[in-house]
Amino acid sequence: MTRFALFLPVFFAAAPALADLPRVVDARATATGQTWRIDVTLRHPDTGWDHYADGWEVVTPDGQVLGYRELLHPHVQEQPFTRSLTGVAIPADLSDVRIRARCQTDGWGPAEFTLTLPR
Repeated sequence: MTRFALFLPVFFAAAPALADLPRVVDARATATGQTWRIDVTLRHPDTGWDHYADGWEVVTPDGQVLGYRELLHPHVQEQPFTRSLTGVAIPADLSDVRIRARCQTDGWGPAEFTLTLPR
């Protein structure tokens, strides 16, 4: 066996388990007067009350949080799932926002979903 082959199991054992982080798979924005309704579809391997996606947020390209949707229970049998947030005030000069999701166990996922606003 080569030294490289011996190294592989150690490398993968030390790598973070990114598969458990929530992932935004789709999002839509609908203008409702002066504010927006944001519909976000998440995928996460919820296992129950000890490990589930517990929220997502809408942020500007420079990181300002515009809105947060708390998720109060696991969605073990409902994957992916969609939830909405209404009343999000988005500055008129923005053409897109970012959505990122959070897991109660693993925190914020590193991936952000860019949502282009239908203006």
